[in-house]
Order: sequence, then C-alpha cells, then structure tokens
Amino acid sequence: MAPCERASRPLIQCIQKTYTRGLPGLQLQSTRTFQSTALAREDAQSETQSQPFYKNPDPALVTSPRLERKLLKQGVAPIGSRRRRAALQSSANIPFEQLPYQCFQEARKVLLADREEKIKKIAAMREKIARLQAIPTEEAGGEQVQKSKLRAMELELEHLKIHADINDPIVKKKFEDGQGDMTKPIYRFLADRKWREYRRKILVQRITQMKVIPDVLPHCDPVVDTKLYFGRHTIQPGEFVNSRVSSTAPKLDVQLFEAGEKLVTIAVVDSDVPNVEKDGFDYKMHYLAVNVPISATSTKVDLANLSTDSQVVLPWLPPVAQKGSPYHRLSIFIMEQKDSAPLNFSLVKGMETSRDVLLRTLQARYHLKAIGAHLFRTQWDENMLEVMREIGFPDAEIELRRKRVEPLPYKRRNPSTFR
Repeated sequence: MAPCERASRPLIQCIQKTYTRGLPGLQLQSTRTFQSTALAREDAQSETQSQPFYKNPDPALVTSPRLERKLLKQGVAPIGSRRRRAALQSSANIPFEQLPYQCFQEARKVLLADREEKIKKIAAMREKIARLQAIPTEEAGGEQVQKSKLRAMELELEHLKIHADINDPIVKKKFEDGQGDMTKPIYRFLADRKWREYRRKILVQRITQMKVIPDVLPHCDPVVDTKLYFGRHTIQPGEFVNSRVSSTAPKLDVQLFEAGEKLVTIAVVDSDVPNVEKDGFDYKMHYLAVNVPISATSTKVDLANLSTDSQVVLPWLPPVAQKGSPYHRLSIFIMEQKDSAPLNFSLVKGMETSRDVLLRTLQARYHLKAIGAHLFRTQWDENMLEVMREIGFPDAEIELRRKRVEPLPYKRRNPSTFR
C-alpha cells in the first residue's frame, strides 16, 4: 500500500463518519423548527421505527410463520392472508378506496348509487315505523296486530341495512381483516354466513354422529357460535381432553348474531356414567349456571368466574372415566331462557341440588331453548387416578371389564367339524 493511501485512509473514514452522523442531525434540527408536533412524540415514533422488524412485527406486513406465532402469543392476529401481507411489503401505501383503477372506481360509483337508494328506503321504513308507533292501539287493529306489524317492519329494516352495505368492498375488506364492528347488522350477517359455511356443519355432524342428539336432548338447532377453551388451547368439537387439563373450568366464547342481549343457561352433562347394577349408563351434571348474559359484542364467558350468589347453581366437577370404561361424552349446551327473563336463582338452587338431574327435565321445567352446543370427550389416562383422588371419587381403584357376550349357537366353534 502506498504511503499516500495510508495517510489518506484515516482522513476519509473521519469524513464519512462526520457525514453520516453529523449531517442528518443538522438537517433534522433545521427541519424541526417548522413543525408543530411535539418533539417527544417524534422521538417515540423514531424509536418505534428504529426497532428491528423481528422485535416489533407489523400484523399487516408480517409473513414469517415464526413472527406470526409471536404475534398470536401476544394476542394480536395477523391481518389478511400471508400472500396479501407479502404483496403489501413492496407496494405503495395507497388507501383501498383510492386505488387508481378506472374500472374499480366506476364500479364503486354504481355501488354508491345503489347504496343511496337503499338509504332512502331505510329512511322511509323508519318513518313508517314511527307512524305506526304513534297511532293508538285501537286504530292499528289491536295490540297483537300492532306488535306483529312492528316486528315485520323491523325485520325489513334490518334486511335493508344489510343490503345497503353487503356489496361495499370496504366492508368486505374490514370483515376479512377481522376488524368488523359486530354492533352493525352487516358484520353480524357476514359472520353468521361464514360460521354456517363450515364450522356449524362440523358441530352438527359431531353432536349427531356421536349421538349427543337425541341422548341428552331430543333436538338442538345451533344459532350461536360456541367455542371452547381449556387454558390457551382451543378444543374442537369431539376432541379428547386430558384429565389434568379438564380439572379446571373451561372458558367459552359464545358469539351471538342478533342485536340485543340474551340471558342463557349453561349446562355441562356427562351422558356416559357407567351403572354396573343396571348394566347401562347414567347422566351426571358437571356444571350448571343460569342468568348468564351474552350479546354480539360481549362473548367471553369464564365458567370459573361466574357469580356463585346469582348464577352458578352447580359448580364445576372435573370429568372422570374409570379404567376399562368407554370414553365419556361431555356435552355443553347454551340454552336461552324464556323471553330472556332472569330465573329465580334461589328457587333454582334450592330445587336442583342433585347432579343426577336430566337436562330434559330442566328444559321442560324452566322453558329453556337450546341455541348452542359443544362437545369434548375424556377417557382413562395417566393423570386420571390422581384427579379422582383429588375430587374424592369413591370407585377410583375399581377397573371395569366388559361382559363377555356368548355367541349364538350357530356361530360357536365346533371342534368336531374340523376333524
């Protein structure tokens, strides 16, 4: 290396460091004097932006499965599909409604014109409802006739609200991104339709294939989406749950697709309790709670945190299965109370003291209607004996054996015929 290069290299490095460190700072200092925002906010934003992407991933841009799992552990779900998030990383941040496509903008004009017509119909329907409510009951043809007309008009109003927004691409985008407002009819309609496309079919298949219907209840038409959680684990309908995991009360996510609030009764029934004396099976109520409020926006129900003074009739009893017995079906039913009126808790708690009560009896006694269901199963495992001892199960040490059924005479093996 030439002596001139040796002498000039430290000078060049010093100039480069001065340029990279000093000049941007001078530019930032000169431009801040013309801004009206607070310096602390800018510092906070610069610190957030200066963090590496893997430490602070953006849910709208993350594409790595590892970072997606990191966001899910934090309780933040990635927005949209992975392909869409990958495309957004290299595209300009243009608002969805301002996309520079002529066909798209012309189509939006047509949709906006159609929406204006629907809004006019909504306003006219509201005026009709107001006029009907203002007239006396005698002129409307009686109280029952007036109520039926109002109910029909309110349903038509809900349908108009749905049709006014169902073709809006912004609404569809928000719903697909999980940002829908469940207080609006359109998002409740879209969520109900998505649930009925797949998850409801799976649920109905499981509760009918495993004979929960009609073993526990004669009929159940699910209209609410019920999800079951033990800890952080989501339980699919019919899934086997470890006895140690099910020793604590689960959490429910009951999604209602209607406006308003409902009071429901939640029951957990084991329909496979062995009865050796009669060589059959009995029922056992593992949990019973009344007057539980649910709505389209308030969906979380923690069975362990419900009030013992006004809701919990029978507390959670861990499900058990004796060694040698077949698996047990634990059915969870969400039952709507009549007219969403609260039940007399003290009366119910005084009458329902036994866990052997049938759910059919409760349904007929308190006029309940099954609107949701779920199912999980339990069987003998390595933790079952310990759980039995903790709850004081009387027959924990007994092992059941299936009774051998003698074959019919013509099916018996006759050694003489083999000679």
